[in-house]
Order: sequence, then structure tokens, then C-alpha cells
Amino acid sequence: MVLDGCPTWPEEYAAYYREEGCWEGKTFGDLLAENAKKYENRIAMTDGEVEVSYSEFNKKVNQLAVGFQKLGIQKGDRVVVQLPNQIAFFDVVFALFRLGAIPVYALPAHRYSEIHYFCEFAEAKAYIIPDTYGGFNYTLLASEVQKSVNSLEHIIVHGEANKYTSLFDLYLQADFKEPEIKASEIAFLQLSGGSTGLSKLIPRTHDDYMYSLRVSNQICRITKNSVYLAVLPIAHNFPMSSPGVLGILYAGGKIVLASGSSPDEAFPLIQKEQVTITALVPPIALIWLEAIKNRRDDLSSLQVIQVGGAKFSAEVAQRIQPSFGCKLQQVFGMAEGLVNYTRLDDPDEIIIHTQGKPMSPYDEIKIVNEDDNLVATGEVGELLTRGPYTICGYYNAPAHNRKAFTSDGFYRTGDLVSVNEHGYITVEGRDKDQINRGGEKIAAEEVENHLLAHSNVFDVAVVAMPDKFLGERSCAFIILHSASDHPGEFKQFLRERGLAAYKIPDRVEIVETFPKTPFGKVNKKTLRQKIDQKLKI
Repeated sequence: MVLDGCPTWPEEYAAYYREEGCWEGKTFGDLLAENAKKYENRIAMTDGEVEVSYSEFNKKVNQLAVGFQKLGIQKGDRVVVQLPNQIAFFDVVFALFRLGAIPVYALPAHRYSEIHYFCEFAEAKAYIIPDTYGGFNYTLLASEVQKSVNSLEHIIVHGEANKYTSLFDLYLQADFKEPEIKASEIAFLQLSGGSTGLSKLIPRTHDDYMYSLRVSNQICRITKNSVYLAVLPIAHNFPMSSPGVLGILYAGGKIVLASGSSPDEAFPLIQKEQVTITALVPPIALIWLEAIKNRRDDLSSLQVIQVGGAKFSAEVAQRIQPSFGCKLQQVFGMAEGLVNYTRLDDPDEIIIHTQGKPMSPYDEIKIVNEDDNLVATGEVGELLTRGPYTICGYYNAPAHNRKAFTSDGFYRTGDLVSVNEHGYITVEGRDKDQINRGGEKIAAEEVENHLLAHSNVFDVAVVAMPDKFLGERSCAFIILHSASDHPGEFKQFLRERGLAAYKIPDRVEIVETFPKTPFGKVNKKTLRQKIDQKLKI
């Protein structure tokens, strides 16, 4: 079964990747069934209190798949999953894998604007949520979304369900009739960072994602004895697959789930569970570096701290190993595919000053100028890539795909990088109109469109401004119809429109005009320079 609207690899490439052993024809359902036998009583995951073995996990997944089937969820149906770092997340997504239904991964931080779009655009049959999390009531959000999305038949709640379907009630004791699922079929839809409007949906197959896990595990030296602490939201690609929680399950290791990244929670978990590897974004790495100075937790089990999601400054990177007594591994990748790692035996100079090199020998990359001509080694250009785990197009987005991919199938990442003579990448910036706020990608256009709906906004331009902690924050330059003394009203307006909190501009600047390029467009480069200079005063 091919999901309509999902571009696929040309047959000659697909045949090549199979012949070379990249794609092994294994589904996520197959993986769990095999590991339930191989690692039967080994602990697959814990939240620090509850532990679940591989055999128990497999049994729960089958029970939940039966419950989903009885609801009418079947192969090919899309299901928006918005669950935090909880064991239930794994039960849900693996039950959907077993059915051939397609999870659409939403983040706990998403609100009405994003969730309504995901449900409507993907024509979701079900939406799965916690009752409350982080002080937010998700059932109220679900109620609002369901009113205007005709396809949405089921709201399934982990926790107090009230009028909706309780996830707990769907674990049914009955034989599960598993449909035939091919590894070449779509396993799930992820979210792009996006540079234009709302996130695009990224189709990932069992074949391509499984390959990325296998190679990541090899490079990161993941084994059945590895213990991975998940402090980042596991619906993100980085903590999901690089090697992330799915890489750990692939190897038969143990996942330790944290509700957040605070050292107060994370450090005791590292000591208690003897964690060997974890993944952070740069702002969290900074917090951990400060916290460790005044704590006495035994973190000696840690072998690797990965840092990715945004560029990690060399000044901070060089502090990781002396402070934690473990290896730093830089990770630079994207949900669309390509992942780059520094290797664990690389010299310090490479680990501290680069963002790694492609993980697979089958990754193809080009660094090109504005005319798509290759640049010389060491020069800065846009990164283009294709390979056995890099997508060929976004879901149901033909017009965007024509811009985002070259005629010969290379994905235009929008990242400005340089590559040294050994193939190691240094990230220099972004070509796309996007803010990277501590690893959370914000499409300027999406926020601008929301602000333009305000009755007093004539025009708006959202740009990145430098920040020592997050790398970048967002600044909205606004031209008004009539004077206002309350810039904060625009932030409140965005909250009321249901925009995720991390997308709301950190700063609002009221201006009378925008600088323009020779072609009459808003000159965002000049605006970025303007706020940069203002911050230095």
C-alpha cells in the first residue's frame, strides 16, 4: 500500500539500496517481535519508577493494537500522537506500527494552531493525548480541534478521559490479527522545522528509518548494555533516532525517560539507572555545565554526551569532557534524513570545532553556491543531500517539493556549511527564513501570518537575533496602522490564537518602515544587523 501524496525513491535507487544491504525489509513490528524473544526479560524502558521488559512491552503493544482495531483504526489511517516522555508513547506508536496505521508526531508544546493543521492536513482519524501535562489541559484542546476537523473520529486520552476514549481501556486480551505490512511502506509522518508557514510532514518508511538506526548504533557504539536517558521530547527526530530511543530498542538496550532536562531530575536518574549516553541541545548543555559545579551526583557511568539540534560553540564544547569525564559527540542532522556525527575516536580538534561527517557511505552531499555550482573545499555554500534514508519529498506538497528538491533528487537543506578535506562539516548559518531557538525551529512566515491577522498590524518581519544561551531568539519588527504603547499586546494576541509558546517572538520592535533590497523585498539581513547592534548597546 502506497500512501497517496508520498514521493518514493526512483526504482533504480531503491533496488540499489536493497542490493547493498541498506534496506533489509524489516518493519518496526518485526523488530519488536524479534527483540521480545531475544531479550525477553531485559528491561526495555523505565520512567525511574515503572520498568517494562521487552516481552511485557511486546504483549502490551499487541493488546493495544487489538483495541485500536476494535475502534476501527486500520492500515493507512493517520493518527496524531501528542504524548510526552512516557511509556505510553511507545505502546501507542508500536501498536500503530503493528496495524500499519501511521503516527503523526506532534510535540507536547504544540497548541491549537499546529494541532488543528496536522489533524486536518493529514486527515487524521484519531488524536491521542495526555489528559494534562505541564499544567496544560489537552482534552480542552482536543475538543476545540474536533469541532472543525471532519475526519477526526476518536480522541484517545492517557489519563482521565471523561467523555473521550480512555487509552487504558483499549488494552484488550484477544488474538491480534496483524495485517501484511511491507518495510517499504510509510511507518510514520514527522514534522519539518519548516521555513515557510506551518511544518511540512515528512514521510519515513520502515526500511529507511531502520537503516538510519542501524548505522547510528554502529557509529555511537550502542549495544544491549547501553542505557539512554531521554530528556528531550522523544517525538523529535534527534532523541528518537540518533541513535535515540528507537536505536536503543533496536540494540536491546534500556531507555530511561525523564519528564524534562532539569539537572534536579536528570542527574539522579543518571546515577540510579547507570546511564551511559544522553542527548542535549546547546542551551541544556550550558545548564548542565553550570549545575555540575555544585552537585555531588555520581555521573561516572556516562560514556557519551551528544549535543545537537543547533550549532554548539567551540568555547562551550571544550568544557564537556573535563566537566563530565565522558566523550562529547556532536550531531548535526534533520528529520528529512541526513545525519552527521563526530566519531567517538576523533581527535578533540574535530569533536570541538566541527559538527561531524555523514554517517553512511551511501550519503551523497554537495555544497553549492546560489547558482547550484559546487564550491571549493572549505568554502561556504548550501548543503544538498540524497541517500538511503533521506526523503524524496514531503507528504502532499508537490509545489514545495519542486523547490525543496533538485531535478536529480537532492534535498536542499537550507543549511550553509563548509566541509574540510576530511569530509567534516562546520555549520555556518541558514539560507532558509528560519529561526533556530535552542533546537526548536521557527518558520518566520508562520509567525508573520498570525501577526498580520491583528487589526493594528500593517506589516511585519520576524528575524533571528543572537542569544548566548539559546543561540538565537526571535524578534518581530512591526509596522502599525496606528500608534500603540503596548508591544506586549501582540504576544498575547499570538497566545490567544493558539500558537506554541516557543514560536511567540521574544522581542517586539515597532518601526515605521522596513529596509528594502534592490528588488524591493524586505531586507531581513539589515533587520538582523539592526537588532544585533541594539543588543550590544
